[in-house]
Amino acid sequence: MTQTGKFMKQTIRLFAILLWLSCACVSALAQARAEVRVMSFNIRYGTANDGENHWDKRKAFLIETIKAFKPDLLGTQETLGFQRDYLAAQLAGYDVLGVGRDDGKEQGEMTALYFKRDRFEKLDGGHFWLSETPDIAGSKNWDAALTRMVTWVKLRDKRQPRARPLMFFNTHFDHRGEQARIESARLIRRRVAEATKTCRVIVTGDFNAGEDNEAYRAFFSGTDAPVIDAYRAIHSTRSNDEGTFSSFKATETKGPRIDWIGASREWQTVSAAIDRTAREGRTPSDHFPVTAVFKMRR
Repeated sequence: MTQTGKFMKQTIRLFAILLWLSCACVSALAQARAEVRVMSFNIRYGTANDGENHWDKRKAFLIETIKAFKPDLLGTQETLGFQRDYLAAQLAGYDVLGVGRDDGKEQGEMTALYFKRDRFEKLDGGHFWLSETPDIAGSKNWDAALTRMVTWVKLRDKRQPRARPLMFFNTHFDHRGEQARIESARLIRRRVAEATKTCRVIVTGDFNAGEDNEAYRAFFSGTDAPVIDAYRAIHSTRSNDEGTFSSFKATETKGPRIDWIGASREWQTVSAAIDRTAREGRTPSDHFPVTAVFKMRR
């Protein structure tokens, strides 16, 4: 073979390699763009008498923690109206949906959720209450100590316009009523199962229940469960440092994992974590935020 022939052969081979690398990079970029980053964060109600951990002293840190993860979807709990509005102002690229649990307007804590405006188009949204009359604002049943609710939004993903819509549910279960937690899990499971007929689903929340609790089993157990536990999908072996209630202390990692992210089965969990961000031993809330990244299964 002549030198010219060898040169041409090497050039073709190099071109083929570069083309393959280019295609691989484009594919990886497309896959990354299609991923959905989710965070659930109990931000602690802002009027609590928390001393050095008062809302005014930690709110900037909390915003920085959210921005560091860059969620596409953010579910918050214990959010009062002024906190909802503060987050909305600081998270300028997000739209927000949230009402007070006591009257469906501004009274009481909210399960306010946020979604990236340039990523999603809102198709529908609303709220229901964790009670025997879920469509009545402020309703409370079973042994619940407080009124509890769910906020949801139906979204079109602008990066995947041909994909099924995404339904995002965010909730906060009762902290005392065991029956209320179980019945709440059953109610949401029914609503989520119905939603999965036409939508992809993601659920976030403070469930005030660990994996050994009947409420957890009522929501996640069985082959017919409409969603899977994202954290457990990645971390298959339980450990004793999975606690998500921090009491504002970075070292408080024991106890149950009461904050969950669930996803319908067409999602593949890429990663899931408990965010242990802290400064000088203090956390930005009395719960650690939990995170997950999802992509669609092929």
